[in-house]
Amino acid sequence: MSYQIKILILSFFVSLIISLFIIPILRKLKVGQIEREDGPQSHLKKQGTPTMGGIVMIFAIVIMGVFMYVQYRKTEPEVANCFMPLILITIGFGLIGVIDDFKKLVLKNTEGLKPAYKMIGLLIISVVFVIYLLNFMNIGTETFIPILKEYITIPIFIYIPFAILVLLGTTNAVNLTDGIDGLATSITTIMLASLTVIGIIYQVKEIVIFGSIICGVNLGFLLFNMYPAKVFMGDTGSLLLGGAIASMALYMKMPLILLIIAMIPILETISVMIQVAYFKKTGKRILKMAPLHHHFELSGWNENKVVTVFSIITLIFCVIGLKIV
Repeated sequence: MSYQIKILILSFFVSLIISLFIIPILRKLKVGQIEREDGPQSHLKKQGTPTMGGIVMIFAIVIMGVFMYVQYRKTEPEVANCFMPLILITIGFGLIGVIDDFKKLVLKNTEGLKPAYKMIGLLIISVVFVIYLLNFMNIGTETFIPILKEYITIPIFIYIPFAILVLLGTTNAVNLTDGIDGLATSITTIMLASLTVIGIIYQVKEIVIFGSIICGVNLGFLLFNMYPAKVFMGDTGSLLLGGAIASMALYMKMPLILLIIAMIPILETISVMIQVAYFKKTGKRILKMAPLHHHFELSGWNENKVVTVFSIITLIFCVIGLKIV
């Protein structure tokens, strides 16, 4: 059995076991979901469902990250030293979500972390990662152009804000996508698997290890997050997953591939932007509700259908992405 499959399976069981311990604790602490009154009425029954479940991912990723680091430290120290920063940056994004969820759910501050503060936190972590890539990994500013299948060198004064934008945009796009049982978990698993396959194709072992860990952790969490969800990931999980996806793409010099494989999060983000802009201009809504998944819910689709269709679309675009790299 190839090493990536072993890592994925082990990560799956670690996530599964941690979930079995953490979810009852969240339920006991009454860290429950707060549903919007202006949201879909079918979601009101989810009120009180344990959320902030992204901490399951954090614990599982930390355990697997340390375990794999110890495994590779003596045999392949360069690989160990390269994938550990990916783990740390991903956890960093997740911790911003922890603060937000903690304020909303534990301290009962309905606003949570103020948007400006959240963005500043995400910005700091993004800047740290970009500096690490350029100054410590020395990956340069070469960026792969998928359709042309060649690299172009971007001036550093353009690359730095571009890379930061990729990190911020991806984390927030995945955050907007998280609104239906199992949706964000399902599509990000497909996207992460696609990036991991690219890592296999280009023999970037640290990416393969990292991607296998996150995929396995996601699948373990999905057992409890699929409809009807026993736990929600909260901002803790969505920001973490967005950070993982963006950091993998940047590390492999392929951030533009996200324009293809991240089609659903992109459409979710665009739907919100269009809805807000149209409402401000006309006082009317172009969609029944934004983000996009809520529009389809209010159009008569049940949650499982939305997740299935969006996952199939993601899979199709990921196959397209793999074809053009």
